Amino acid sequence: MALGLHSRRSKQAGLIIGFLLLLAGMLASVLYGIHTFEIRDVWLAYTQFDGSDAHIIITNTRMPRALIAAAVGGSLAIAGAIMQVLTRNPLASPSIFGINAGAVLFIVIALAVLGSSLTMSGMVWIALAGAAVTSLLVFTLGFQGRSGFEPIRLTLAGASVAAFASSMTSGIMLVNKQSLEAALFWMIGSVADRQINHLLIVLPYLVIGWILSLLLSGSFNVMALGDDSAKSLGQRMGLIRGLSVIAVVLLAGSSVATAGPIAFIGLIVPHLCRYLVGNDYRWLLPYCALTGGLLLVCADLVSRFILMPKEVPVGVATALVGVPFLIHVARRRQHA
Repeated sequence: MALGLHSRRSKQAGLIIGFLLLLAGMLASVLYGIHTFEIRDVWLAYTQFDGSDAHIIITNTRMPRALIAAAVGGSLAIAGAIMQVLTRNPLASPSIFGINAGAVLFIVIALAVLGSSLTMSGMVWIALAGAAVTSLLVFTLGFQGRSGFEPIRLTLAGASVAAFASSMTSGIMLVNKQSLEAALFWMIGSVADRQINHLLIVLPYLVIGWILSLLLSGSFNVMALGDDSAKSLGQRMGLIRGLSVIAVVLLAGSSVATAGPIAFIGLIVPHLCRYLVGNDYRWLLPYCALTGGLLLVCADLVSRFILMPKEVPVGVATALVGVPFLIHVARRRQHA
């Protein structure tokens, strides 16, 4: 049930406000941290770059970090919303369904085989492949013919694949300890130490996922009514499910490949946005994109100050918020 925004005009205004808040959050992410800058420093870094430490930090670290957080947060939120309507499971998200664990497994295998010769760009491609393979495996195991995706079966498939991938990852890391440090750094989930080219590698896949999700938003509204109602309204459920899975693989896989396994964004944000705009996916998905981006940008900013001068990985910060929220959603569903 939507609590705040009901009319079309108010929803449009909310999108504008959300976009401005996201821009403000990204600007704060660029300005604040161990090193603090002014807006003038950011302007000069891009108009009169002089090679100083301040300009290098702004252009090579802070700005890519803010852009990656916004893109990854929004993509994970959209993927979570799609998975929840696709599986009819309010607890569905990329992290819970094993997509993160599959990407980590592929990274650890690559580190064990290639060692130090594996570049960060190479890790992005390998993680993308791992997330895609795991996603397709889980959805295939959870698919039940004409009945579509059975929520319980799909949840069990995701949990099983995630457990298997995690066990294999632990085993490989114990055998090949040289990959332990690099793997642990990537497994936690972070937007720090990522470069803009890491985002550019997956950006085409993200854009395709965003466009595909918006094109399917009307079909998601019908899908939420149930398969029988959707079919009676002329929806081609097999095609819609297939395209939905592709969108999730592109969005979640690319996000995990870029920033590592950041949990709970895909779970939390769709529920928050439903309180604002209801279950109309034509509005819900854009709100998820903005809110997810803003949440991850803010989480990354806050993580810099918790143990300053050290930084807490943003994956830890989102987990601290996500676990209580997961318990709340599960308890509310149980009482319902």
